[in-house]
Amino acid sequence: MVKPPIFATFGCRLNAYETEAMKQLSLQAGLDGAVIVNTCAVTAEAVRSSKQRIRKLRRENPDAKLIVTGCAAQTEPETYAQMAEVDLVMGNIQKMQAKTWNKLAKGPDFIGDAEKVQIDDIMSVTETAGHLIDGFGTRARAYVQVQNGCDHRCTFCIIPYGRGNSRSVAAGVVVEQIKRLVDKGYLEVVLTGVDMTSWGADLPLGPKLGDLVQRILKLVPDLPRLRISSIDSIEADPALIDAIASEKRLMPHLHLSLQAGDNMILKRMKRRHSRDDAIAFCEAMRKARPDIIYGADIIAGFPTETEEMFENSLRLVEDCGLTWLHVFPYSARAGTPAARMPQMDRGIIKERAARLRSLGDERVRKHLMSRLGHVHNILIENENMGRTENFTEVSFSALQPVGKIVQAKIIGCSDTQLVA
Repeated sequence: MVKPPIFATFGCRLNAYETEAMKQLSLQAGLDGAVIVNTCAVTAEAVRSSKQRIRKLRRENPDAKLIVTGCAAQTEPETYAQMAEVDLVMGNIQKMQAKTWNKLAKGPDFIGDAEKVQIDDIMSVTETAGHLIDGFGTRARAYVQVQNGCDHRCTFCIIPYGRGNSRSVAAGVVVEQIKRLVDKGYLEVVLTGVDMTSWGADLPLGPKLGDLVQRILKLVPDLPRLRISSIDSIEADPALIDAIASEKRLMPHLHLSLQAGDNMILKRMKRRHSRDDAIAFCEAMRKARPDIIYGADIIAGFPTETEEMFENSLRLVEDCGLTWLHVFPYSARAGTPAARMPQMDRGIIKERAARLRSLGDERVRKHLMSRLGHVHNILIENENMGRTENFTEVSFSALQPVGKIVQAKIIGCSDTQLVA
């Protein structure tokens, strides 16, 4: 009897999506009892955590073949190849190909006979594998990959070297996937990718993300809720801005890739927007869609960041009206320009990250208090919890129908959740 492979996943939604595809590919191939670790390269901590998990999985599965893949495997394969626990290091190209899993399933000796490191040039890839599965997620919400890779070269970021250049899933393929998901009963779909606002640049006629969003809403009229994941606000096209402002089925929640609130740091990061650009975008979108809520990525302790520069990032939270903060203590990644800049003391980086997170906690509490007495349409994720239109968690004392949208009045809140 074939034993299903064990998977461990680190990092972003796209990695989770790809793990689901690997599960299907490995099962179709009949791979027996392997352990696959899908790594993340975004921070040094992510790499450290993946190595720790690999050692634990090896102790728990002493006889299984252990395969490491993902972005960290792509960018620093020798880090994993040197680990005695690892049998094979596999690149991001190989992990999404059926032929890879068919070879692995040929027999227990295949990995032993192969080279331990099997990594191809990620920059040579021109297509993405968004068609492999019809989304993934909970019973309530499905995630659909529409884009992969990134053409930009922010000085702190290693991800383009793990993911390759930007490439898009054709609009027709995305629409058909979402139609199938709606037919299966999903009430909410989240579009996901590495650099979402670059969607379409590599397709004929160069459509924009806003064109895709409007096409989905037009051609899948039975889809109640559509979300877009993290976007680069400076690249938001007119059709996307119009959809955010006017399409009520497009949820009023945007996660913005801001990274810093100081113009000099933004320049040293090689970002494409200024502080004023970020503020203007948030003000314009809030004026067009008053119920919109923002999340944002912000890095604490980027090289050369002075206290005054950091305070500009703190002020940006208020100036943009941000609610959900995803705070990254700066982590030098070998091979990036920022790693060669004068580095901050780790203690200062941790202290600044803590101040940002504390401010984020305050912003969340302020948002939660502002919702008291309001009525929301809540998508139920489990019997006691759901999320509002702007992705705020809501807890229920009474059991709720999972996967359905219920209307409820907010009667209270904790530090992190609303209560209905």
